[in-house]
Amino acid sequence: MLHYLVLVLVLISTLSACGLLPEQKEENHNWSANKFYAEAKEKLNSGNYAAAIKLFEGLEARYPYGRYAQQAQLETAYAHYKDQEQASAIAAADRFIKLHPNHPNVDYAYYIKGLANYHDNWGIMSFMMRGFLKQDMSERDSKASRESFEDFKELVTRFPDSKYAADARQRMAHLLNVIAMNEVHVARYYMKRKAYVAAANRAQYAVREYPRTPATEEALFIMAQAYNALGMNDLSDDAERVLKLNFPESEFLEDIYETENPFWWKIW
Repeated sequence: MLHYLVLVLVLISTLSACGLLPEQKEENHNWSANKFYAEAKEKLNSGNYAAAIKLFEGLEARYPYGRYAQQAQLETAYAHYKDQEQASAIAAADRFIKLHPNHPNVDYAYYIKGLANYHDNWGIMSFMMRGFLKQDMSERDSKASRESFEDFKELVTRFPDSKYAADARQRMAHLLNVIAMNEVHVARYYMKRKAYVAAANRAQYAVREYPRTPATEEALFIMAQAYNALGMNDLSDDAERVLKLNFPESEFLEDIYETENPFWWKIW
């Protein structure tokens, strides 16, 4: 009996592989473009992003031309973004921009690109751990932040009246602070390792490129300390003078010339 069952199973498997058994028909084989889109949107709105992406891609494959296909491409980018698949979201947005550079909603594609880079935090586990460890956004690699800034910049430059422009400008201001503070983190790193030339150069870059950000205060402090350690007293005095002028109440001024127990060891 057992041998008989095995033989039957093998036969069924062989027939299926050869295509002799009828294939299961797709449920959506006769859907209209409107039906495809409605079903995909329902999945998207309910948070089933993977299913939504599959349906949007199915819609575009079945009906590659027209407004539904174009909208499906945009919605696919958004669904990937919501599913925390940042690279896929950026790729989908880039594809839409390339295919439809003059589309009335192309500003949204730039916005999605900016958001995807803005929230690129090394994946879901990193996103969860960042909150647990209270990690500062500026402490990670600034590549995604810089790319996000450029995406939003292109959006507000090309489409200043876009409904996404106001939010993009706010995010740009935050990103500028993040990028500037990243330079300060690097300067700190060099200070800890007594690489004073590198520290001074990185801090100077932050001051020069991002002069109106909160990072400027600490960058000036690092410059003063690094130049002092190098015996470059004139430059150290200049940095201290600028720090006093722009941040007269700065806490960094209290310990700017401590050498035995530098102030940065207290706070870093």
